Amino acid sequence: MDDRGTGWIMYAWLCLVIVGVWNIIEGVLAIGNAHFYSVNGAHYVISNLRTWGWIVTIWGVAELLAAASVWRGGQFGRWFGIIVAGLGIIVQFFYFPIYPFWSLTLMFLYCLVLYGLAAYDGTHRALSD
Repeated sequence: MDDRGTGWIMYAWLCLVIVGVWNIIEGVLAIGNAHFYSVNGAHYVISNLRTWGWIVTIWGVAELLAAASVWRGGQFGRWFGIIVAGLGIIVQFFYFPIYPFWSLTLMFLYCLVLYGLAAYDGTHRALSD
């Protein structure tokens, strides 16, 4: 068994878990109409904060599903993680007008997740082994 790349895959898994949980918490707060989501009276991209909250919550669940799939190993998990990380970069563009530094930081981390999953071909064993 080739253990090359296991660290990168573990990094990708951990980032997907952390960002997924973060997005679920952020989405639930937005659904609850928390006031700290308003910057100078402007709400993110969608004027209805609850709709934005549901979108972010569903996105967080997708990230956790991708993390679980990466944890199990194999090609499906690898490709699902790549797709979710790639879309995560696009999602961060919606946050850019409000939180530019945080958005750029997450874009960089998603790029590292993409590298970790793309550079190593998914022939690793499941991380739970």
